[in-house]
Amino acid sequence: MDHKVRTKAPDACDADVGRRIRAQRLVCHMSQTELGNRVGITFQQIQKYEKGVNRVGAGRLARIAEVLSVPVSFFFSGDQRTTDTTENINSGLSFLESAGAVRLVRAYSQIEDPQIRRALVDLAEEVAGHKSRKSSKHANLAGLAELERAKPGRGRGAKANASRPS
Repeated sequence: MDHKVRTKAPDACDADVGRRIRAQRLVCHMSQTELGNRVGITFQQIQKYEKGVNRVGAGRLARIAEVLSVPVSFFFSGDQRTTDTTENINSGLSFLESAGAVRLVRAYSQIEDPQIRRALVDLAEEVAGHKSRKSSKHANLAGLAELERAKPGRGRGAKANASRPS
């Protein structure tokens, strides 16, 4: 009797690899179609990899890593055992699976003014319903607008002030 166990069904590790492919593709501003074209497969196949429906073979994963400019090891967490720490990290980063979230984080990281960063975080938390303040709902938005107007060459008075001699 042959008791060879051979499973081709994707498992949790395959799903993690797929999530990491998606996250890195979004970081690279690349569509599924573009990644598929550069790897030599259809966007539907990329979609199946990202959703964990299909397993990614070693050679294909190496090509995807090359196109996304990361080492193949990027797609693996190192320790394949699931721990509470790994689960916390994965759940903490799961919000980056949407293109909008990646764009928001990228834009936030380019804001140099700490006051504007803080006001933006406060506003986002308020809109999401995670923070309640005694002030009006739009106080942070007004605060952002005020900070922007106060910057040289910005805001409503920028054109008027630019035409005035110093």
